[in-house]
Amino acid sequence: MSKRQSQFGDAATMSVSETLSAPGAHGFSPLRRSILGAILVTATMPWLAFAQQKNDPASQEPTDMKIRMMFNGQSLTAMLYDNPSARDFASMLPLELTIENYAGNEKIAYLPRKLTEDASGPFGNEAPGDLCYFSPWGNLAMFYAGYSYSGGLIRLGRFDDFEPLLVRGTFPLTIERIV
Repeated sequence: MSKRQSQFGDAATMSVSETLSAPGAHGFSPLRRSILGAILVTATMPWLAFAQQKNDPASQEPTDMKIRMMFNGQSLTAMLYDNPSARDFASMLPLELTIENYAGNEKIAYLPRKLTEDASGPFGNEAPGDLCYFSPWGNLAMFYAGYSYSGGLIRLGRFDDFEPLLVRGTFPLTIERIV
């Protein structure tokens, strides 16, 4: 008989308490390590799920952070979402840019630098009035008509009224934070 069998008896006849107390490589039996691991995973899973849901682009909520965009004598306001990309955008304000038409359903304006992409990921509730960032080109995308999610598109917020975006042309654009 091995030393372990002589000390603890045949493994098939060991009680649960004997199995839990049988030392393994680190002083814990394999069963005890499995149970402790399961407890640890069970305890941390809700926190991981909460953190992941908060960063899920489809479940992001508006904040109280508002911005104003002005061009061609028109003014729009937008509520920014609670995500790292929107916060990065807000940190750049005020901005003087150029707004122009693109693809028949949006206006675009190129930012002076790229934003963080921490809020990236697909979302399925696209709608006219969305304020987005297109990371491959580094531009704002302001949608005034229907569109579908495209890789690299990050939603930053939502316009209260997007009617001024319907005016065609290229104009100087001022973007500022509303305090």
